[in-house]
Amino acid sequence: MPVIAHRGASEDVPEHTLAAYEAALLQGADGLECDVRLTADMQLVCVHDRRVNRTSNGRGVVSTLELAQLRQLDFGSWKQPASESESEYAEYPDLRREGAHRVLTLERLLELVVDHPRPVQMAIETKHPTRYAGLVEEHLVALLDRFGLAHPRLGETSPVRVMSFSAMSVRRIRRLAPSLETVLLLDRVPLRLRDGSLPRGVRIAGPGIHILRTHPEYVERLHSMGNRVHVWTVDQATDIDLCVELGVDAIISNRPKAVLARLGRDGTAHPAAARPGAAGLNAESPESFRFP
Repeated sequence: MPVIAHRGASEDVPEHTLAAYEAALLQGADGLECDVRLTADMQLVCVHDRRVNRTSNGRGVVSTLELAQLRQLDFGSWKQPASESESEYAEYPDLRREGAHRVLTLERLLELVVDHPRPVQMAIETKHPTRYAGLVEEHLVALLDRFGLAHPRLGETSPVRVMSFSAMSVRRIRRLAPSLETVLLLDRVPLRLRDGSLPRGVRIAGPGIHILRTHPEYVERLHSMGNRVHVWTVDQATDIDLCVELGVDAIISNRPKAVLARLGRDGTAHPAAARPGAAGLNAESPESFRFP
């Protein structure tokens, strides 16, 4: 069950920074998840919100700012670790180096992935609505093509998949790069998809963990239709156990190190997560459980 770092190791390190993704790889994450937006000068940057206000020391809408302007901002100081001794900076002090908390371009993140000594999956989410509409997907596929990731050779697969809550965005990717896997993200399940089916050409569903808590049978319905299930955002012990019990195909988490520990991939496993079908047995509540 691959563990994908949501915006990097964003529980420990400021989200969408190079430091957050380097930390996730050091923790052993199988893949990295990022959100992408276009700047005013048509550069793809890894920023979740429409505005930079929450995650930087600046203000403004990403799509109205040029990359040079974004590079003047600090995207790291807003997040302070609860304890310096418990933070990833204590174990990996190099994460604090100059530039590690500046705005991250998708190009730089892809360089990190392709240069890494082990295979790393990439889950790229296109953010919509945006003033640039289909230009987001066009620039994304063009950039992936520069790295040889958009159109894999026959018999090969790209480590990249493109995700979106927008069905239109997913359709654009299918048209521009038919070989790329796409994920339809779901905050709720439309009536027409409750039988486990997905839009034409999409083989991976991305439901929020809140959907599985309420409707755990949805995973079996998706699998019965030949689809896979990648779940976001799975941070709590009981949710990890639920994903194991249901047999989901990938976990997306802000806490990749803690999830890997719960799954026993650090050499230890909680009994409830170690045995398929045992989720919830003797499992602590999310409030009381403390990850190693």
